[in-house]
Amino acid sequence: MPIARPHTVLFDLDGTLVDTIPLIVASYQHALASVLGRGEDERVIRSWIGRTLRERFAELAPDRAEELYEAYTSWNLAHTSELLRPIDGVPELLKALGVAGIATGVVTSKRRATALLALDGASLSDLIPVLATMLDTVRHKPLPDPLLHGLSVLGALAEGAIYVGDAVVDVQAARAAGMGSIAVLWGAGEAEALVAAKPDAVCRSVPELWALLG
Repeated sequence: MPIARPHTVLFDLDGTLVDTIPLIVASYQHALASVLGRGEDERVIRSWIGRTLRERFAELAPDRAEELYEAYTSWNLAHTSELLRPIDGVPELLKALGVAGIATGVVTSKRRATALLALDGASLSDLIPVLATMLDTVRHKPLPDPLLHGLSVLGALAEGAIYVGDAVVDVQAARAAGMGSIAVLWGAGEAEALVAAKPDAVCRSVPELWALLG
């Protein structure tokens, strides 16, 4: 559906600007195998991507959450350069938004160190003026706090701003923040679930996203 030209676009990171999904899945499987001696169905792993690791591990095994977190993060850092993949067209999209005078930033549930590593690996660091991460707010997606923080840093209002993400929690957080939302289908989220979350628009490709925004 057509949407009004935004003054600000905030992006999720994992699965939206950078293909980190294989890295996340492998890191999670490593953590479960090394700490709990079991694996997990990939669809289940993909279903929580967009939320913080600490929340997920606290739900999964409260008494061993910190062990799981440490096992995940150490393996993730060691294998980021090997498993991370850029997404075609994203650098060009970010440059075009800048030329068009549309402010941009990233709001992610990742830690700052791993978010910066992902941006560097995809050659996006110089194209992202604002990066809001897990430690910048106490509450996280699907609550609006991270998105509102990102807007505040940019000095932007929620009205006329859009959040772009690949997870249902991204759509929910945008709605809670009073922002528009665009769900992209090249990341972790399943198309049926994303459509059911009722974003303002759904995109299947980066060129389609640029056509919608620009």
